[in-house]
Amino acid sequence: MRNFFCYLFILVSFCTEHPQAEGIEPLPFKVGERLEYDLEWGFLPVGKATLHLHSVTEINDISCFLIKFSVRTNSFADSFYKVRTTIESYVTEDFSKSILYRKYQQEGKTKRIVEVDFNYQKRRATYRRSDGVQTSIAIPKYVLDPLALAYFFRLKNLKENKKWTIPTCDGKRFNNILVRSGQKKEISVPAGKFDAIETFPEMENLRGVFNKSPDGLLKVWYSGDRRQLPVKISSKVIVGSFNAELKNIAK
Repeated sequence: MRNFFCYLFILVSFCTEHPQAEGIEPLPFKVGERLEYDLEWGFLPVGKATLHLHSVTEINDISCFLIKFSVRTNSFADSFYKVRTTIESYVTEDFSKSILYRKYQQEGKTKRIVEVDFNYQKRRATYRRSDGVQTSIAIPKYVLDPLALAYFFRLKNLKENKKWTIPTCDGKRFNNILVRSGQKKEISVPAGKFDAIETFPEMENLRGVFNKSPDGLLKVWYSGDRRQLPVKISSKVIVGSFNAELKNIAK
């Protein structure tokens, strides 16, 4: 189950080949938008997740959107793997690159804070952890952290049967993940019914639990309207199947 929550932080996030936002006015979302999800393991409810475009703030004299993503397990899931994790992404207002990425992680017995600083003058991303671990890796001119990708992708004109390359960095590694889109179909979630397009990444580009699961399957459905909301996330891995379904849209 722990692997699901690790991947949930990146599953809502897919983008295009070169991260330069084009024609993003007007934005399909506003500061304050809050997307709330129900989490299920098989047919069992295991918690809640929230994706929140929190505010506009400044980091290193750069105006940024602050995006927050949080996961909280319910009392049933707490009994075997408690999760109270929040992630913050500071991304430039044109959604071209990430400036800062933070994770306040409480998962099982793990409690720590992770911070990734993106320095584009030095072309380095520095990863720092509250237990003293620190590393640095090279990055290109434009790169987005896993959470920022969720909103950047919503600025694109998503169509059926296309493919994209995702340049992303979590501070420990830089990776390009090939993502393909499938067919549009009606998806029913607690928030309602949506005509949505499914997207799925190439499994060989993902690590961790997916490497151990030959039948691993990961899909994200985005609504086919202008908002392109991530309405459903589904994963089938060695530990079972999980779903995150949109429950409420608060503005």
